[in-house]
Amino acid sequence: MPNLNAALVRGAVTSPFKRPGRPGAVLPAGRAVRPAAPAATAPLAAYRRVCGFPAPGPADVPDALPLTYPHVLGFPLAMRLMTARGFPLPVVGLVHTWIEITRHRVLRPADPLELTVYAQELAPHRRGTEVTVVTEARLAGEPVWESRSGYLSRHPTTAAPPAERPAPASAPELPAVAEWHLPGDLGRRYGAASGDRNPIHLYPLTARLFGFPRAIAHGMWTVARCLAEEPRPDGISWVRADFRAPVLLPATVTYAADATGFQLRGAGRVHLTGRTRRAPGPRTDPAAARDGRS
Repeated sequence: MPNLNAALVRGAVTSPFKRPGRPGAVLPAGRAVRPAAPAATAPLAAYRRVCGFPAPGPADVPDALPLTYPHVLGFPLAMRLMTARGFPLPVVGLVHTWIEITRHRVLRPADPLELTVYAQELAPHRRGTEVTVVTEARLAGEPVWESRSGYLSRHPTTAAPPAERPAPASAPELPAVAEWHLPGDLGRRYGAASGDRNPIHLYPLTARLFGFPRAIAHGMWTVARCLAEEPRPDGISWVRADFRAPVLLPATVTYAADATGFQLRGAGRVHLTGRTRRAPGPRTDPAAARDGRS
């Protein structure tokens, strides 16, 4: 990914000169576009392995693109935007805080998706400044997939600003389904598959430079891994996930889910909460499916 690597270098160089939270900061109006192209086979296979999505089945069975993968395809475009000179936040150290994905139809790896990414909103946050980045996918001109993501640039603030979005409401504890042991190199493995090599995910030393005691798992890995655990992940057409607390690597976490959504818990904390909707058809309770009750 030469363009992405160049963007990462540019971001590392320009980030120290950006001052988040300065009055009058505005977002650039430009959009980044990737011409229509299918997903490359090798990176998609690596992504499936690290996130736990099943490998493609027999050749005569249609293969669905993981719901989260267009976000990965659009990540180099997002990096191009966020490392541009006119972007007001330093890209190094940005923390993914939430994501909402809508899929309008099942997508296949061979679908030539045209991607467009743009920054939509800059908002104050109790811990700094948050930007909303939108990714849109079209197939033959038809909108087929879209996402909205929040990225937080942490910096000192004098008070919780009135325009800040309210924090996500506490959710009831869902029934445990599985326990996962996450290795210390998970961030590097996911970064190699996705291209997201933010230093907060790579090594303890680089994470400590941005206030984390150890490297933290990518938020998008936690979402993808939870969706991969669903009995029929290709049936999900909408997901909203909120990243509540970082997963410090290595870690042991609990995946919990029922018909209302999913959670990732560990060390007495809720790391992630999510809600999903499915395309028309019956919804399967993940816990019931694993107990043979569905």
